[in-house]
Amino acid sequence: MDERNANLWPRGLSRRLAADYIGISPTTFDELVKNKQMPKPKEIGFRNVWDKDELNAAFDALPHKGEKPQNQKAVVWGAA
Repeated sequence: MDERNANLWPRGLSRRLAADYIGISPTTFDELVKNKQMPKPKEIGFRNVWDKDELNAAFDALPHKGEKPQNQKAVVWGAA
């Protein structure tokens, strides 16, 4: 999807679109989900769908380059 129209993207995104939305490869996205830095998908029927609002929150919680993650503020996705 065209990044200039990100506000027109659907709220529920496929794995590929979720990775595109935050600007990384699907493989890197999978690693972030595995490490609980990105949310797990919702299951709709037989499809995995990522909530764009949850992706925004997870992206906001990622540290900036050169910063260490701050556990107090970090959003960890998934069961503890």
